[in-house]
Amino acid sequence: MPGSAPVSYLGPWPKDVGIIALELYFPSQYVDQTELEEFDGVPAGKYTVGLGQARMGFCSDREDINSLCLTVVQRLMEKNALSYNSIGRLEVGTETIIDKSKSVKTALMQLFENSGNTDVEGIDTTNACYGGTAALFNAVNWVESSSWDGRYALVVAGDIAVYATGSARPTGGAGAVAMLIGPNAPLAFERGLRGTHMQHAYDFYKPDMVSEYPVVDGKLSIQCYLSALDRCYSVYRNKIHAQWQREGSDKSFSLEDFGFLVFHSPYCKLVQKSLARLMLNDFLNHPNPNTETGPFTGLEAFRDVQPEDTYFDRDVEKAFMKASTDMFERKTKASLLISNQNGNMYTPSVYGCLASLIAQHTPSQMAGQRIGVFSYGSGFAATLYSLRVTQDHTPGSSLDKLVLSLSDLKTRLDSRKKVSPALFSENMKLREDTHHLANYVPQGSVEDLFPGTWYLTRVDDKHRREYACRPVDDDLPAESELVRSRAYLGEHCSIPRPAGRCHLSSVFLV
Repeated sequence: MPGSAPVSYLGPWPKDVGIIALELYFPSQYVDQTELEEFDGVPAGKYTVGLGQARMGFCSDREDINSLCLTVVQRLMEKNALSYNSIGRLEVGTETIIDKSKSVKTALMQLFENSGNTDVEGIDTTNACYGGTAALFNAVNWVESSSWDGRYALVVAGDIAVYATGSARPTGGAGAVAMLIGPNAPLAFERGLRGTHMQHAYDFYKPDMVSEYPVVDGKLSIQCYLSALDRCYSVYRNKIHAQWQREGSDKSFSLEDFGFLVFHSPYCKLVQKSLARLMLNDFLNHPNPNTETGPFTGLEAFRDVQPEDTYFDRDVEKAFMKASTDMFERKTKASLLISNQNGNMYTPSVYGCLASLIAQHTPSQMAGQRIGVFSYGSGFAATLYSLRVTQDHTPGSSLDKLVLSLSDLKTRLDSRKKVSPALFSENMKLREDTHHLANYVPQGSVEDLFPGTWYLTRVDDKHRREYACRPVDDDLPAESELVRSRAYLGEHCSIPRPAGRCHLSSVFLV
């Protein structure tokens, strides 16, 4: 693997630290947003056109944040033929809290037991949808620090995004992403190029500790998102301009200096508006924009607007969405596959967009590009940073392997089962009533899960959770046949298992 290094490695600053491998998990069932519009009695197009959403993935009571993360970590490790001994740091970003003390990371350590590796730094990081990015930054910083021992870092971002009945419910979703971090990566962080904005606001928060549902101020949340985007872009632009000046160039930075742009995506239409927002920033920052020809044609009427006055200005929004249409098609649209088809995954959202972008381009199309990444979490915390894609796109290169590993994304999305809005609503009600209960046995069907998916089998009287993994083969043993013991785990749960072999049903207690 590109990031491998001997444990005794104490050389110079690691080169090209970044994302070596990326794995994505989403639920095996979804609800169609057109059908949901009819079921909810709202005007046709409210969810599909107004929000830009086509389908929404969701979890039954068989899945929780631990099971999502168990699944995605195991898949990444197996797909890349990695030893659990090669991981020196594992950090989880999530806002889906099922325990106020015990971290999801500690639950994931059960995957490491057969390897004997307990020397794994990191715990959980939480701030709405930003936790995955904070965990990613921590992993990169670890590899670039004196603490690094030559092993990989593993970053996991996972959430189940659910809302009470009402206008916010169609912006839900669920999923998890795992990213392998190390040097010599095909997606390398550009050192020193991060623009961050942090501010206090109650735009979206979860004060009810026994409910999965957030309290949302929709209008304020959009304002916070867009204002954070403005600030982060300004800081990023100043930093890269200063970097260029140190290198002897006086060039001004603009959106055209990004090969691609991906955004945290609560819903797809907000992403399109966000790219338009960045074009507004470029327009206002330009000392003498050409409004006769080129991308700023016909925008002279907006030359003197103040950004803070335009968050809900329909004229500005419409004009710059039109002006940025071509740029959106070239740089951002491909990133919205998962968001459009699965919905908002919270912390994994922006990394689902990154995976979507990679999955729909060839290695040669990606090679050498700068990817702008905007991450936002309510409350609020945001960063705009950039990744530089390696130039090496030859067959068998790290970039080629990364692209190939995500090439089945559309096929996986199409293999899901469509569920009626009525059954979706019943599932949401069941989660609402039972997700916090002790002495609970989930009612959802195991057969509906993708093969190789971890799932919840029961919660005991002390709220300890037990999990099993659906086999990769078709012969699923009855739940009564599952053996709940460490002895069974040690005998039958070899990790990682040989490629193509079935993973026998095994159970973890959490």
